[in-house]
Amino acid sequence: MSDLIYKICPKGDWDAARKSGVYSGSADDQRDGFIHFSLKHQVRATLDKHFSGRDGLLLLAVATDRLNPEALKYEISRKGEKFPHLYGNLFPSAVVARYTIALSDAGGHIIDCREDF
Repeated sequence: MSDLIYKICPKGDWDAARKSGVYSGSADDQRDGFIHFSLKHQVRATLDKHFSGRDGLLLLAVATDRLNPEALKYEISRKGEKFPHLYGNLFPSAVVARYTIALSDAGGHIIDCREDF
């Protein structure tokens, strides 16, 4: 079984990517030259740091064996931890699960653990 990495993405951006057949990343991803991903244990901190107060998000579970292995790099980032970075486009066929992320009344993120396909 493949390892999974995770991408937090606005629902509208992912809907557009599914229609076009390719996701080239957020504005931040494009600025940095790669698509930012998180490992499972890093998702919560990524939500808190980069998506605080934002609604309408999805958590995409991506199978690493469906990505170009030469384009996927694990590089040191926040707090000295290695994060997965994809130097290329993400194709919808690499996404094996999609989860809705909602905001609680208190403003925290709630990840719906039921798949949203």
